[in-house]
Amino acid sequence: MEEINELIAQRIKKLEDLRELGIDPFGGSFFADDHAEDLHRQYGAASKESLEADPVACSLAGRIVAMRDFGKAAFAHIQDTTGKIQVYFKKEFLGETYTLLKKTDIGDIVGLKGNLFRTKTNELTVEVKEFVLLAKSLRPLPEKWHGLKDIETRYRQRYVDLIVNPDVRKTFIARSMIIKAIRDFLESQGFIEVETPMMQPIPGGATARPFRTHHNALDVDLYLRIAPELYLKRLLVGGYERVYELNRNFRNEGISVKHNPEFSMLEFYIAYRDYRFLMSLTEELLSFVTQKTLGTLKVPFEDTVIDFTPPWPRITMLDALLQQGVPQEIVTDLEKAKEWAKSQKIDIQDNISLGRLLDEIFKEKVEPLLVQPTFIIDHPVELSPLAKRKPDNPALTERFELFIASREIANAFSELNDPMEQKQRFMEQVEAKLKGDEEAHSMDEDFVRALEYGMPPAAGEGIGIDRLVMLLTNSPSIRDVILFPQLKPEL
Repeated sequence: MEEINELIAQRIKKLEDLRELGIDPFGGSFFADDHAEDLHRQYGAASKESLEADPVACSLAGRIVAMRDFGKAAFAHIQDTTGKIQVYFKKEFLGETYTLLKKTDIGDIVGLKGNLFRTKTNELTVEVKEFVLLAKSLRPLPEKWHGLKDIETRYRQRYVDLIVNPDVRKTFIARSMIIKAIRDFLESQGFIEVETPMMQPIPGGATARPFRTHHNALDVDLYLRIAPELYLKRLLVGGYERVYELNRNFRNEGISVKHNPEFSMLEFYIAYRDYRFLMSLTEELLSFVTQKTLGTLKVPFEDTVIDFTPPWPRITMLDALLQQGVPQEIVTDLEKAKEWAKSQKIDIQDNISLGRLLDEIFKEKVEPLLVQPTFIIDHPVELSPLAKRKPDNPALTERFELFIASREIANAFSELNDPMEQKQRFMEQVEAKLKGDEEAHSMDEDFVRALEYGMPPAAGEGIGIDRLVMLLTNSPSIRDVILFPQLKPEL
C-alpha cells in the first residue's frame, strides 16, 4: 500500500505540473474517426511500401496500457473499446508537445492523430503527429490481476477488470449479442416487448422471498418484484396475444455461483397455446440464439460440450426420480419419503410437504446428471400454484423445467386461467405462508379479478438470462456475467 501511495503522489505531482503549464489534465471532447480493431482489419495486410506510397491518416482515442521511452522517441500501446494498437511518438515530429509525453503515465487517456506505418519488426503502428491528454490516471493499473486470489477484487472493481482483461470485455459483448438475438427471435414470432412494475404491492409470480421497501407519500409497503408474471398475464386478459419482458427481478435469497439477488429474466406469454408448444418454441429460440451468437450448436462448457441441436429429451419428473433409483413407494407417501431422504443424508425441514420433498430429492439425485438439454415435465401441483392441471392426472401440472449443464435454465407451463381454482390455490399458499413457508405466494385479489374477466388459454415461460450467458460464454460463476454483482461490504 505504501508503494501505491507513493506512485499516486508522483502522478498527482505530474498533474500539478500540467496545470502550471496551462494544460487541462482532464480535457474536453476528442472526435476519433478510427478504432484499433478496424485499423488492424483494414490495413493488417498492407505492406510497408504501400503505406509509405499512399499514407493512411487516422485518429484514435484510448488508454495508454504500455509504454517504452527511448529519450527522444517512445512506443506505446493505446487501448480503445475494440482492442490495442501500437503508436510511435518522436520528438522530431512533435516538437514542444513531446514534453507533454514526459508527464503521461500508463493508464492515461489520450487522443492522437497520425499516419500508419510498419516498424522494423513489421508491426502496424501509428506515427503520432499530434496528441492531447484527455484524462490523467492518478492510480496505477495493477500488474497482476488474473489470479484466483484477486477474484473478488475483480468483481468489486469491475472497471479495472474491464481495462486489463480483454476476455472479460468479450464476455459482456457476447451477453449483449445474446440478448439482442433473443429479442430478434421473439419479435420475428410476433411478440411485443412490454414493461411492467418493478415495485409491486403484492409480490407474486414465483416462490421466493422478496425485498421490501416503503413508499412515504402513499404510506404503503412495496416489494421489489420477484417476477413479472402476474402483470404479463393481465395483458393477456387485456387482449395482447404474444408479450415478453426482458428485465430485472429481485429475490432476497442467498448468493452463490448460480444466484445473485438481482438478476435478469426473460418472461414471455402466448395465448391459445400450451406447454408442449413452448417446448418446441424453446428449442427453436435457444438453438437460434446459440447459432447466431457463436456460429455453432456445440458449445464447450467446463469439461464437456453442450449440444443445442433439437430435439431434446422430455422426461416426467417422477420418471426421472425412478430412473435414478428413488423407490416407487416414496413418491406417494410423505412419511416414507422423509425416512428415505434422511437415509440419503438429504437435509429437509420437519414440516415439509410431499411435493417439496420430492423436489429436494430431485435436486440431489437427478439435477446433477442433467448435462445435455433436457425437459423435465409434469410437476406436482403444489410446486406449481400458477400452472394448469393435467386433465388425465390432476395431481400433476402441465409444466416443464429445462435443465442444461446441471442447472435450471427455463421454467414454463400451461397457465391456469380458472379464477376460482386460482383463488383456491392462492388460499393454500397463504396457509403455507402462515405455517412458515416464506417463499409461498400471497393472495392477489386483483389478479383473480382479472381472470374473472376471462384470460384465454395460454402458455408462459421464464428463462434465466444470466445462466444462459454463463453457458454460452463458458463462465463458471454468475458473477462473471453480471457487470456489478452483489458482494459483501468492503472492509
